[in-house]
Amino acid sequence: MSNSITRERIEMRVDNETKRLAERAAAALGCASLTEFITRLIRENAPEILQNEASVKLTNSQFDNFISVCNDDTLKPSEKLIAAAKRLDKEGF
Repeated sequence: MSNSITRERIEMRVDNETKRLAERAAAALGCASLTEFITRLIRENAPEILQNEASVKLTNSQFDNFISVCNDDTLKPSEKLIAAAKRLDKEGF
């Protein structure tokens, strides 16, 4: 069975200082090439970045306030909030 990984190309242009910095950092990590270095950075950092973008972090006080507002029967959602919720439902969230 052969390994059939499709390879994609990423092209980028950077200034000389940035390239030299990347080359030095790649060598310090023992990477054989800038491609290996950049791939390593992406694989190590992208999942955390995406997780941070997908989550909401609240302090205990903020969470308590949120729950208090959610449980307040006298408050009604605005039309904009209702429209946003419908849009999220339509998109499968």
